[in-house]
Amino acid sequence: MNKQATGDGTVGKALEVLDKVAAVGRPVRFSELLSESAHPKATLYRLLQTLVNQGMLAYDDKQQTYSLGIRLVRLAHAAWRQSSIAPIARPFISALSDEVGETVHLAQLDNGQVLYVDKRNPQNAIDMFSQAGKVGPGHCTGVGKALMAFQDPSEIDQIIQKQSFYRYTPATLVTEAALRAELDQIRQDGIAFDREEHEPGIICIAAPILSTKGRPVGALSVTTSTQRKNLDELMNARPALEQAASKIAAAVEDWQFPA
Repeated sequence: MNKQATGDGTVGKALEVLDKVAAVGRPVRFSELLSESAHPKATLYRLLQTLVNQGMLAYDDKQQTYSLGIRLVRLAHAAWRQSSIAPIARPFISALSDEVGETVHLAQLDNGQVLYVDKRNPQNAIDMFSQAGKVGPGHCTGVGKALMAFQDPSEIDQIIQKQSFYRYTPATLVTEAALRAELDQIRQDGIAFDREEHEPGIICIAAPILSTKGRPVGALSVTTSTQRKNLDELMNARPALEQAASKIAAAVEDWQFPA
């Protein structure tokens, strides 16, 4: 059980159960949740019943499975509108994807990791991990490094401590020293790269979306496959990428970014 859930009492435990159900990615049986839960059987059942009663989970009597509830979906949509730059940025990332003919991602930081808040594909889309709503690693994604590089130094230290440095591919940066050197370079160049660091055959260039105070409120990337382009060819999209990031930054200037 994670420490945060324990410290937050019943609410923390209930949120932990919600996370477990969401992580499965399909309707899940009680026995499956119990096998991975730190809670006693009676406690887990009580938490599930409370979540069902509140509409945060749905229970299928026939299949005897739990899934995310409609109330949670409504809350997720409200959070997307209120706590994400995605609604404001959508027309700009759509235009960027059409212009460069490649996949465009919009991301924000979430507890040191990357939260993909929107994605636009060209007609000939390529298959990759990232989808809107998914959380990915910060240390080996272009948007993650772009977001990290422009934080305040003290915040960078905290974010780096939250990185797993898991080696996804032979190109993944797996040490703090290597990541810090990369972030220094990104601050100088204003652009970040994913050199097949998260997924084999997937590359990207990424730019931060900076407020007038230089604070990153998000990051934007243009992503493609090495079967289509190399990084030098992908760099042709840099002017359009940076222009889109600037337009989004201007559009969200009056938006109250959640602390």
